[in-house]
Amino acid sequence: MEKFSSLARFKSSCPFLGGTKTSTLRALSSTISPRFPSISQLTERAVGCPIMGPALVMRSTQMVAGYASVAGQADVQKIHHSKGIFPGTSVSEADISKCPHASAARAAARMADDLAAASTAKAPEARKEVPSTAQKAAAAGCPFHKAAAAAKEQPVKLHGMTETQTAPATLDAYNYDKFYAAELEKKHKDQSYRYFNNINRLATKFPIAHTASVKEEVQVWCANDYLGMGNNPVVLETMHRALDKYGAGAGGTRNIAGNSAMHLSLERELATLHRKESALVFSSCYVANDATLSTLGSKLPGCVYFSDASNHASMIQGIRHSGAKKEIFKHNDLDDLEAKLQKYPKDTPKIIAFESVYSMCGSIGPIKEICDLAKKYGALTFLDEVHAVGLYGPRGAGVAEHLDWESHQMAGQTSEPVKDSVMDRIDMITGTLGKAYGTVGGYVAGSRDFIDMIRSYAPGFIFTTSLPPATVAGARASVIYQKHHVGDRALKQVNVRTVKERFAALDIPVVPGPSHIVPVLVGDAGLAKTASDKLLHEHGIYVQAINFPTVAVGEERLRVTVTPRHTAEQIDGLITAMDAVFTELNINRISEWAKLGGRANVGTGKENVEPIWSNAQINTAGQPQTLHDGDTALVDVNAVQVVRKSFEDLLGAVELSETELKVETALMTGAVEHIAGALPKKAKVPRALVNPIDVSVAPTVAVSA
Repeated sequence: MEKFSSLARFKSSCPFLGGTKTSTLRALSSTISPRFPSISQLTERAVGCPIMGPALVMRSTQMVAGYASVAGQADVQKIHHSKGIFPGTSVSEADISKCPHASAARAAARMADDLAAASTAKAPEARKEVPSTAQKAAAAGCPFHKAAAAAKEQPVKLHGMTETQTAPATLDAYNYDKFYAAELEKKHKDQSYRYFNNINRLATKFPIAHTASVKEEVQVWCANDYLGMGNNPVVLETMHRALDKYGAGAGGTRNIAGNSAMHLSLERELATLHRKESALVFSSCYVANDATLSTLGSKLPGCVYFSDASNHASMIQGIRHSGAKKEIFKHNDLDDLEAKLQKYPKDTPKIIAFESVYSMCGSIGPIKEICDLAKKYGALTFLDEVHAVGLYGPRGAGVAEHLDWESHQMAGQTSEPVKDSVMDRIDMITGTLGKAYGTVGGYVAGSRDFIDMIRSYAPGFIFTTSLPPATVAGARASVIYQKHHVGDRALKQVNVRTVKERFAALDIPVVPGPSHIVPVLVGDAGLAKTASDKLLHEHGIYVQAINFPTVAVGEERLRVTVTPRHTAEQIDGLITAMDAVFTELNINRISEWAKLGGRANVGTGKENVEPIWSNAQINTAGQPQTLHDGDTALVDVNAVQVVRKSFEDLLGAVELSETELKVETALMTGAVEHIAGALPKKAKVPRALVNPIDVSVAPTVAVSA
């Protein structure tokens, strides 16, 4: 609007603007010039105007001079430090992009160069004949500008050229590199540019990782390895055995050489987990969602998708790729969903696509109620359980199982559906093997014919190299282990409750929700990045900032992940560090958001949300207690034995050395003592699902390698 207000003021004096329709001006102003990527087609044309041309060039020169002035001030280092930028003696191109004012200065300088070139009808490459505006803007007080200016003076050299050769001039060719730079500049300008930290999680020290320096260790508080299964001893043991027997790779697509017994066994395991007829494994759940939704939507005649507004990007892409019509309903809004369903005849093919746990806000979808609407209006249901599998339900099948806890607990490990249960009513369930199960891969489960159709038609399945056998074996071992052990997910819920309660006591804003997600609201992209950097560099705590487009602008946050392996002392450290950073950066707390009318349900009186896990469900694990520094990990020996037995047909029995047999005997003896002392004496459910054993995590012991 501001741009068009400026244009309106020029209309009376500019013949070009005065005689051009507003719709045309809008189209030109929103389209990048193919020759000069930093300016629009409207600006490119306007430089030829005797009135607008000189005005644009003059204004751009003033902007560059202003940025150069700021860059030369004595307090420039304070500007950098306030944004979490600490330039050393060596400044890289990435560092230049991080500079809080250099990015804007460089963008202004590029625009000035493009305006100058456009006004003289010269191609961008011809500008090297005269000093550029960007070179003039390099200021002595800013290390980033110095590096940028020095880099610009270096001759262009292509791969394979000698030192004396230079790149040939191509006056009429499109400047692709400049286009890439301009696109990146947009990300820096709106602070949505993504920075990836070098974090290396240590298998024997979970949840500890080292940074780029192997000597610098930090606590990881944002990984999606929710239960620490990425270093579970029987998972690692199974992967080592499979690697030794079957090698590193699958050898091709499933159609060529990658359809092994390991893959088929995993798919049977996943089908049983969700009590469905069949399942299909993909390289990731992003691919599973994209491939399934795009294939199904393109094959069903006249199909209409009904998609929750907060659905994951993989679902959005799958629906878009299908070419099918879509209706987007407000997040978890049943009235809005029904109003949209009512618009179509009952015999129109419809698919309602939604999630169980929404990973950035922690809300849980109204699964049962959506199933009711699907039945009423003749729709299929597609449920993404990515952030729920392994974490909810007596066997870890997700929220759909959790909603009928007692029924599924009584049904045990049978593959038969629990009739009329919520999970039984869902037509298609997708999940991941890369979060709570700690490995990699994704899958979809459903009816036999549905799975066979996706297998036969989905390019994302047919033309992708199959997952390696060792990875598939580890994933299956993890699924089996969690099907027989509820203790990890129960303890996780205990720790999540503790963290949420302690944040609330300090007025630190957590987006309210009933799930395990702990989104700490910051409300500003720059502040979120700075807070994340301060936590990492000053407190040794790694929590990644979440910005647009993952979350809405103004709802930026730090997404904290609490695991069953975080100790009480580590939780103390997180709370203390977060409180300090909020104070240092003056980030809004709950009371301050309330004064502003609230945001993301923080400060609106909706903070007290009942968790989906009840106390009774948590206590089926024997009243789990938060670990302390020095405590050993908990490994369920019964679950370990089930996993080993499940792989005997392919990998053989596990042969233990004499030392390992003694350790195994000690573990089993300890199991009896642990159960007698730790579990409540009162009678509980008929099926004893857990048998937690205190095991030292030592690589030389088979049961806890």
